[in-house]
Amino acid sequence: MADTNIKNRTETVLKPARPPLHKVILLNDDFTPREFVVRLLKAEFRVPEAQAGIIMLTAHTKGACVVAVFTREVAEEKATRATDSARQHGYPLLFSTEPEE
Repeated sequence: MADTNIKNRTETVLKPARPPLHKVILLNDDFTPREFVVRLLKAEFRVPEAQAGIIMLTAHTKGACVVAVFTREVAEEKATRATDSARQHGYPLLFSTEPEE
């Protein structure tokens, strides 16, 4: 028999890449009541009342605040729904999204 060198192939395990994440940002305005903002944050983003109050006050004092981080599609959907809800109630409240770094 012939002497042959047999090398085992190394198996490459491919892991799917994690989807890029996007931040939902609450932008401050001077017209939307604080109570409405807290109620909207609790309803749309499912944050506890204390955390919703902190997010609202941070946006109020600094001009903007990150509400949550999601995949792009989820972030855009939640930001759109929250902004639309504010418009339906007659408020100029605005939520935006941007990629997380």
